[in-house]
Amino acid sequence: MRRLSAGLLTAILLAEADAAEAPGAPKSATSEVLEAGAKLLQRRTPLSAVGAYLDGFHFYNGAPGRQVEAHHYVTRLSEDLMQALIYDGDGEDARLMGIEYIISARLFEGLPAEEKNLWHSHVYEVKSAALVAPGLPGPAEKALMAQIVGTYGKTWHTWHTDRDRSLPLGIPALMMGFTADGQLDPRLLEARDRRLDLDSAAIRRQRRDIPAPAVDPQADAWEKGEVIQLERGSGPGEHGPEAGGH
Repeated sequence: MRRLSAGLLTAILLAEADAAEAPGAPKSATSEVLEAGAKLLQRRTPLSAVGAYLDGFHFYNGAPGRQVEAHHYVTRLSEDLMQALIYDGDGEDARLMGIEYIISARLFEGLPAEEKNLWHSHVYEVKSAALVAPGLPGPAEKALMAQIVGTYGKTWHTWHTDRDRSLPLGIPALMMGFTADGQLDPRLLEARDRRLDLDSAAIRRQRRDIPAPAVDPQADAWEKGEVIQLERGSGPGEHGPEAGGH
């Protein structure tokens, strides 16, 4: 497992405490008034459909030592499909880092092999208590995790806030989830537990009786050394978008 540099680890652990303002001029009085009016008068139906908050961890595909905490705000579209907005915190100034699509094993089974390689399993995240639903009563959280344990996620981060705090620089990155003990930096887990007043070890014990379904061997392709990330190209052509594509 690649070790985090001291500087990178410090940046990650202090991410929540970083109160640096977004670049640019402070909000003007006009902007404040317009924002307040919009909140009162405009519909925010997709946001109001968010039904769960999950806290977990991701790492960059191809760089397992580069790990970040991820705050998921989840909307359930059906029993087989969920979508999540991912932030680097849970406060008003949290930065939108990316998105995750979560599908059932039934839907995952029907995907082509090359598509399955983009997805990660959630069995270990649930069973280990790396993934939690802060604020939910124990029985409700356990019932939710029993639904998530057999699902698969495809996650793209568009703002790499562990490296670029001020602006969303660079190209999106495919993220993965942990699958075994010894992969997640324990200092990240300990920092999360202290901040949320959680005991992950106790939660892990409480989840022992959640069934652990078999993981499709084509998921978690990073375990087999498959690295999938976007790269800059020279334009449409052999490796670019198809002519007429969007």
